Amino acid sequence: MLGVCGGIAAYKAVEVCRRLVDAGAFVSPVMTRGATRFVGPATFSALASERVRTSLWEEAEPIPHTFLGRNADLIVVAPATARLIGAYAAGISSDLMTATLLATRAPVLLCPAMHTEMWEHPAVVDNMATLRRRGVHVVGPGTGRLAGGDTGAGRLAEPEEIVAAAAAVLAAGGAGAGASLEGVTAVVTAGGTREPLDPVRFLGNRSSGKQGYAVAAELARRGATVTLVSASALAVPPGVKVVEVETAAQMDQAVSARSGADVIVMAAAVADFRPTAVAPTKIKRSNGVPEVALEPTPDILAGVAARRRPGQVIVGFAAETVSSAEHPGAGREELARVARDKLAAKGVDLLVANDVAAPGVGFTYDTNEVLIVDAAGARVDVPLATKEEVARAVVDAIALRLAGRHTTTATNPDTKENR
Repeated sequence: MLGVCGGIAAYKAVEVCRRLVDAGAFVSPVMTRGATRFVGPATFSALASERVRTSLWEEAEPIPHTFLGRNADLIVVAPATARLIGAYAAGISSDLMTATLLATRAPVLLCPAMHTEMWEHPAVVDNMATLRRRGVHVVGPGTGRLAGGDTGAGRLAEPEEIVAAAAAVLAAGGAGAGASLEGVTAVVTAGGTREPLDPVRFLGNRSSGKQGYAVAAELARRGATVTLVSASALAVPPGVKVVEVETAAQMDQAVSARSGADVIVMAAAVADFRPTAVAPTKIKRSNGVPEVALEPTPDILAGVAARRRPGQVIVGFAAETVSSAEHPGAGREELARVARDKLAAKGVDLLVANDVAAPGVGFTYDTNEVLIVDAAGARVDVPLATKEEVARAVVDAIALRLAGRHTTTATNPDTKENR
């Protein structure tokens, strides 16, 4: 079922509908009354697999919401407005769309679209967090041009991203959100490595390890056997085995020894360089400013990807600085570009990127805001949330990869093979 809500982004749902049909899906369109003010119902009736439905009371079926809910393999709502998100989170069934969402056990993929002020309103943030906890899949929104000439977060994800995300959920049978990972082995790295200059000084970074620990805890909560390779001194999550390391070389050795795990999540901030020589005694100020020669540390993520085995899921993390105080949201698309480039360069399945120049994001904070991109072209935007909520989104994406063997055909539904 393709649900279309009343927002200017409804015009993009026409392309979503066409791509889904061309990819082989049987699409049942449902429009809210508001949606019909932006796009005519005849448009979706002509492109979809059957005529559009708009009402609980004017349909041939006596109870259309249960008919639709029981017959759907997947419900995609694009665009999903603030009103729809609020009603769904509160369990209010005021029209055919919300009644069907409450009457289905099929997986649901929401594609939010609204102005930045609405997307960032605490009520919408809370409603989205509630729906994520209940297992609802979310794609977008992105940052870009909005109605009225404004620019910011809240732009509907592009049709190809939505179709790729829908294909991933279908391939996994909805197994991503909250899925059990019993029998899965996982290695997670966390913290910032320290490269010694002398017995008391080191080259390091600001990473606290909180996000890696949250990912390890979420994997263990779902039943995975988890080993955490840590350069931090945080409390050990229940059910997680910890291997303590300090340097990039030690972390490389620990990960390499466990590289046969089903899942490897490289959340640590590994130093890129280390001193070529470590002073045997403390460097004295009185001796003047020392000259320190540096050399690259091992690229642990690239090494793991190069040795990968079939079916293994490898996840990389990237802490970037793409925004500025003058344009705090302008770097979102640039972050997505950097993430996709790094995913391709490293050869990993998933890349989780954040902009640590943005307020409340990454390192010592208890909150984070990330983009998750995958090799099939799908992208999930996780707005500012606790690191535990971000971890759930990351592990959902991992579960989809494990269960669904995410297919690249979803990103190009116009190919002859997909027809």
